[in-house]
Amino acid sequence: MHESDATPVLIVDDEEHLRITAGQTLELAGYQPQAVGDAEAALARLEADFPGVVVSDIRMPGMDGLALLREVRRRDPDLPVILITGHGDISTAVEAMREGAWDFLEKPFAGERLTDVVRRAVEKRRLSLENRRLKAELEAQRAAPGPRIVGRTPAMQHLTTMLQRISQVETDVLLFGETGVGKDLVARSLHERSRRGGQPFVAINCGAVPENIIESELFGHEKGAFTGAVERRIGKFEHASGGSVFLDEIESMPLSLQVKLLRVLQERTIERLGSNRAVPLDIRVIAATKVDLKAAAERGEFREDLYYRLNVVTLPIPPLRERREDVPLLFQHFAVVAANRSGLEAPPLDAAGVSVLMAHDWPGNVRELRNLAERFVLLGAAYDYRLDHLLEGHDSAAGALTLPRQVELFEKSLISQALANHHGRVSIVCEHLGLPRKTLYDKLKKYDLRAEDYRQRADAD
Repeated sequence: MHESDATPVLIVDDEEHLRITAGQTLELAGYQPQAVGDAEAALARLEADFPGVVVSDIRMPGMDGLALLREVRRRDPDLPVILITGHGDISTAVEAMREGAWDFLEKPFAGERLTDVVRRAVEKRRLSLENRRLKAELEAQRAAPGPRIVGRTPAMQHLTTMLQRISQVETDVLLFGETGVGKDLVARSLHERSRRGGQPFVAINCGAVPENIIESELFGHEKGAFTGAVERRIGKFEHASGGSVFLDEIESMPLSLQVKLLRVLQERTIERLGSNRAVPLDIRVIAATKVDLKAAAERGEFREDLYYRLNVVTLPIPPLRERREDVPLLFQHFAVVAANRSGLEAPPLDAAGVSVLMAHDWPGNVRELRNLAERFVLLGAAYDYRLDHLLEGHDSAAGALTLPRQVELFEKSLISQALANHHGRVSIVCEHLGLPRKTLYDKLKKYDLRAEDYRQRADAD
């Protein structure tokens, strides 16, 4: 490890020999020790988002270790502080833990004990800063116009740049990407960033509309045009006048209708079924496909002339497995959305959770990730917020869970969350959930939950 890459550890002690000894131990372990003799000098070293941890003696002249701990936590509650206590000074150690110390070391301590405590504290600090950075990025994404395209990988930065550029040009666009990559979101973002942003955005899934009515859906019809046409109907294209039409799964459009679509793209007019009058259109067409349209055209499954007309501007959307660095950010985004919608809270990602996210191949792409984030918030308590268990449960049994079982898991999560929020105080939990005390106790028994466990957690915190 290069010295500039080493994590800093701020050592605060008025005894020089301890500073030297601790510094040498940590340096050999790969850290970058920064030793100072008093708390005031330590505070001067702590810039915003300090990437390391603090190790401080409690007994020091002037500002002691407990006062330093309080000031550090006032500046940054997530910065771990490890305090060193004298032999047998248990009451001081307990007070330090209640004040929010990460851990304490009792003199004399072995070098292995120091490095172990620092290693765990550094990992916690790294995760805290990563979650802080993710939240900052999400806030920046929320400030952007239109739907949020979340991601910081080169592929997503390129996509965002292309979206902004294409949105300012009046041309039809073809989006290409696997199922679940978010083609609908990209289409809406393209619309919102353009001058048409305040006008209609009309989406139609060509693979979901029955072939016998898709022509009427797109072009509309006159009264009496066919059996059942009891009145005039305005089609999707005409309704979108001034805005954009999004044709998803365009590879599913019947060949007979592709001829008419080609004419719409070339002439910017439509004729309702049962009418010979051309209706002028002011629309942008955004088409999306998950297949290679050129290959489909060569097989005779898609009109070649329509492919070349759509292929003026093609925007590929990368699958999630090709931008894995975006996965934690996207997960956090979807978890925040789910938490706001449900009123539940979920813990931030830990190292094990990040590893699970990065190792998965995401065959369902962003859609699969969003579903996992929602399960993490809604059902995570039933799985101890273990992402590997949530993924395995979904792949095997959760996909087949009955509705009553899903409701039970959700109810257990709500009760567990309320117990945690109110530190196991049953009367307040009953009031919060609107439940009689007996009903709550029945549910605690049913879900194997104990209020005293949450009181113990609060005491430990």
